[in-house]
Amino acid sequence: MLIKNAAVKGPQAFTGDILIEEGKVTALGRHLFAPAEATIIDAAGKAVIPGLVDVHVHFREPGFEQKETIKTGAAAAAHGGFTTVVAMPNLNPVPDNVADLKRLVAKNHSDAKIHVEQFAAITSGLHSNELTDYAAMKAAGALGFSNDGVGIQDAATMYHAMQGAAAVNAPIVAHIEDNGLMAGGVISTGSKAQAFNLPGINHVSESAQLARDLTLAEATGVHYHACHVSTKQSVELIRDAKARGVHVTAEVTPHHLLLDYEHIPANDPNYKMNPPLRAEMDRLALIEGLADGTLDMIATDHAPHTAEDKAGDFKSAAFGIVGSETAFSLLYTSFVRSGKFTLNQLLNWMSTNPANAFGLDAGTIGIGQPADLTLVDLDTPFTIDANTWYSKGKNSPFIGRQVFGKVMTTIAGGEIAYEEEKL
Repeated sequence: MLIKNAAVKGPQAFTGDILIEEGKVTALGRHLFAPAEATIIDAAGKAVIPGLVDVHVHFREPGFEQKETIKTGAAAAAHGGFTTVVAMPNLNPVPDNVADLKRLVAKNHSDAKIHVEQFAAITSGLHSNELTDYAAMKAAGALGFSNDGVGIQDAATMYHAMQGAAAVNAPIVAHIEDNGLMAGGVISTGSKAQAFNLPGINHVSESAQLARDLTLAEATGVHYHACHVSTKQSVELIRDAKARGVHVTAEVTPHHLLLDYEHIPANDPNYKMNPPLRAEMDRLALIEGLADGTLDMIATDHAPHTAEDKAGDFKSAAFGIVGSETAFSLLYTSFVRSGKFTLNQLLNWMSTNPANAFGLDAGTIGIGQPADLTLVDLDTPFTIDANTWYSKGKNSPFIGRQVFGKVMTTIAGGEIAYEEEKL
């Protein structure tokens, strides 16, 4: 494959041609020659960026294929410009043993046109205190260990899990939630919970467990990764822990960066997610945490549901929204076009940093690197339209927004994983 007239953005910025052979970038330069059988892509008028990396997606297979499959989830990610994603283990069966994990890893590879890595469970069945076999699971293909969707309630279980993961040099990827402090809430405590007469989720349900986990991570030396950080207190805890030398990385979602609970227009379950949309001060603290390096990366927490699962109101509907197909355009429009952040910063948070944090061979465009890259139209506005999505899930509060940053072509391992249809 030869990509001509490539305006490469990011730390390796240059303008010229990119030659791809056997899944790798083999030459960068001007007026490169390609063999007769090569695919030629003219990138004139488009930006070429490193393929995006998302370390938090839910593909729902096996067990919940009505919501999403590996094939549809990976296609949605490719449509959003992602070339590498990491899938969560809250499935049925849960990948908490070698046989089920191996089957899942093989299906990730066979059904996806992008790179799909897999987290295995921290504990058997996600809800128990019985640790899985970390050494065997890592050997079978687990990138790390997570009980996402379930906070580990017992401190001793988390402590021993961290010891076990540290022993095999694997990360613990934590869903941070104290069930007792959640108290059955469905929306953040605050004005909207009162207005809609809904049970609230106190912010300490996240930060109290995070404080515990950071203390345990410091004691064990594990790589501890905090999922979907949502509160000002959590940002402060992570900032302090990093200053002490704790090996902690942290992610924030696009929806927590762009929305707070004052943006919720009605009792609309497309605004229901876990953790919930917090106060404006929390959203601003998350943005500040990204800017100063406290938060390392942006991850979508892509959580597709059926229309039936998201029907009704906050009390009856499932938690979660989709994000793979909207993340880049929303953030590029809100942060880069507004001048708040540079495109380089956004690409660091959405590609380079997550790849580096999890040891993934991704996040850069260079000779010898995997040919994972995305062509984007940065200048033409378009409207977010769920009818164009590849995901089975249509659950999003961002439908109808006008944005910039349309993904035109996604290339993973030197093969086209998504290409905008030419009208």
